[in-house]
Amino acid sequence: MRYAAITDRLAELGGAKWAVHNAARDRGAVGEKIIELTIGEPDIPIDPALIDACEASMRRGRTHYSNGRGEDGLIGAIVDKYKPCWPDIAPDNVLCFPGTQTALYTVITALVDAGQGVLVGDPYYATYAGIIRASGGVLQPVPLGIENGFIMQPGDLRAAVTKDSRVLLLNTPHNPSGALLDRTTLVELGKIACEHDLWIVCDEVYEDLIFDGAFASPLEIDALRGRTIVVSSISKTFAATGFRSGWAVGPAELCTKVLPISETILFGNQPFIADMTEVALRGNFDTAARMRKSYASRVDLIETELSGCPHLKPGKVSGGMFAMIDVGATGLDGEAFAWGLLDEQKVAVMPGTSFGENAKNLIRVALTVPDEDLREATRRIRAFAEAKS
Repeated sequence: MRYAAITDRLAELGGAKWAVHNAARDRGAVGEKIIELTIGEPDIPIDPALIDACEASMRRGRTHYSNGRGEDGLIGAIVDKYKPCWPDIAPDNVLCFPGTQTALYTVITALVDAGQGVLVGDPYYATYAGIIRASGGVLQPVPLGIENGFIMQPGDLRAAVTKDSRVLLLNTPHNPSGALLDRTTLVELGKIACEHDLWIVCDEVYEDLIFDGAFASPLEIDALRGRTIVVSSISKTFAATGFRSGWAVGPAELCTKVLPISETILFGNQPFIADMTEVALRGNFDTAARMRKSYASRVDLIETELSGCPHLKPGKVSGGMFAMIDVGATGLDGEAFAWGLLDEQKVAVMPGTSFGENAKNLIRVALTVPDEDLREATRRIRAFAEAKS
């Protein structure tokens, strides 16, 4: 039978990137005791008040169709959230989506045609490649080096731009590395975007999980606001990954262009989840503060446990819920290291190749497990590295 070309473009970009994670889950299901450091599922639970808000909304009858743009109450909450950095923001600058993933997919579909380029820092979040290829676009990697704290360098971006480039896709704080873009760097990257008439799409889902430095967004920079689309969600800030509630914020004309695509795919979120999201954004919840404290201490834990080990080099982490470790000095690349670690030490990590070619000698570890488990896993990582070197 015949299939559309998109099935070939995405064939190796789905579950294949998560092979180590899936293998660890399978082994755990048959009784192996695996320490799993593969995915960013917060170990701090969602606040019960948000579950209560969702249930109360359903019981009020908020279970019917929504509209394509989003519920008025939620749109108002999003407008208020972004007013400090964009004083003139209005409801027509907002679109609601079931999570950041669908927001990114829809926005990139609206901005990129077949053969056109999306500039992305490499390493990059695993699903970015699929989002770009789905539209027929081309991922144009910009190397992010551990020696620069995985911060995109303006010179590297300038060298990567081609006549086909259309979008600069940023992620701050950055998954998988935890790097944080400061305002000065954003201004310099933005100048290049302006020179080449690039859209800036900025994934800011880890905005509230920063423990070293201050958050900055391209929306804060007047010269960039007309070409910037920010996407985010409640998944990380409120430990609400399964609720799938996110948004895109950008120029009104862009939102008007994107809306029919969103309506074609989704035609609205669930009103009761929108109501819960409004409560979250307008409330005073300590979930993110507790995660920041916990993840910062776990970064310190990893650095302490790996101190003095010449075979492992942790990267700088300023936010988010992951850390990258360079394992190249062991003589293994990240893929071989991850599989060997799972086989011999019963620890599951993500190989760097799941996040781009530039991360081939790296592994990513999640900070979302209890301290005692992370300490034991880090000791096993060190023992495995020393045994192989």
